[in-house]
Amino acid sequence: MAGNSYGTLFRITTFGESHGEALGGIIDGCPSGIALDFDAIELEMSRRKPGQSAIVTQRKEPDAVQFLSGIFEGKTTGTPIGFIIPNTNQKSDDYSHIKDNYRPSHADYVYDQKYGFRDYRGGGRSSARETASRVVAGAVAKQMLSDIKIQAYVSAVGPLSLDKPYQELDFSKIESNPVRCPDEAMAATMEDYIKQIRKEGDTVGGVVTCVIQNVPVGLGEPVFDKLHAELGKAMLSINAVKGFEFGSGFEGSKMKGSAHNDLYNADGTTKTNLSGGIQGGISNGMDIYFRVAFKPVATIMQKQDSLNNKGEIIEMTGKGRHDPCVVPRAVPIVEAMAAIVLADFYLINKTYAK
Repeated sequence: MAGNSYGTLFRITTFGESHGEALGGIIDGCPSGIALDFDAIELEMSRRKPGQSAIVTQRKEPDAVQFLSGIFEGKTTGTPIGFIIPNTNQKSDDYSHIKDNYRPSHADYVYDQKYGFRDYRGGGRSSARETASRVVAGAVAKQMLSDIKIQAYVSAVGPLSLDKPYQELDFSKIESNPVRCPDEAMAATMEDYIKQIRKEGDTVGGVVTCVIQNVPVGLGEPVFDKLHAELGKAMLSINAVKGFEFGSGFEGSKMKGSAHNDLYNADGTTKTNLSGGIQGGISNGMDIYFRVAFKPVATIMQKQDSLNNKGEIIEMTGKGRHDPCVVPRAVPIVEAMAAIVLADFYLINKTYAK
């Protein structure tokens, strides 16, 4: 299986399955001498872990990270940082009903067709549990980029949308509710809606908005390795992501150039920021902001027609512990992937330093 690594100079490789002994990863390219705040890493993991509230999967995993290499006396050594995250709450029997069956809109069928064999326990390698390793790497990248602020939040759940500009929001309120929406009234409405969807045995999608501030001018390359292209690839690699847009996004296609152009101030900043902090694939020093769309979780607690490995249409019902809406737990994953992308471009940009 290819495609288990991401990045050029700051590079993360992940391994492990949802119901195996452990997940883990190797972070390569992290500079030496960075004093790591392990409490901050633990906090990032707690934001992603299952069982944290009534509106997420009730699988109980501490997601405790064990670092194996690349750190000495609390500082990075410049060598590969190896780590594992033990799985302590596997219930593989929850998936025995899909041993020979393919769940609708999951990777089950394509895995079997591609590899001729699959780990059916929670989807194995295709499980969103793999993203725990990304959050570890993102937490390290954040500390490497200490001057850059990366903040994501839930801006939509199903038909419910928070349409306020991010400049009008109080980001300190994001962690004050289980939905991770910075508007208290909308957060309460979203939470009630998710609980209702769960009672119906169904699931719902949503949108995570991410804002990156204090980005220096010059990150990104102008042709194939555009900053927004790499951010898009990183976000689209996250399980259940169906869409990515930055800056004015699709709404910008409805505008005239005279209204869309970001006019300059004398210091090189711009009066507006419809470009989303990126022009010509290169950061321009303004806030970078983008939106990531997540589909409804594919496992639902309702009867559905499906397919088995004998080519027969069969009836099946979802079992196990699953999120009715993935976006609250996706917030730290979006931040982590953004941090990994920026850390990589930061190191690439340093190669141009005189």
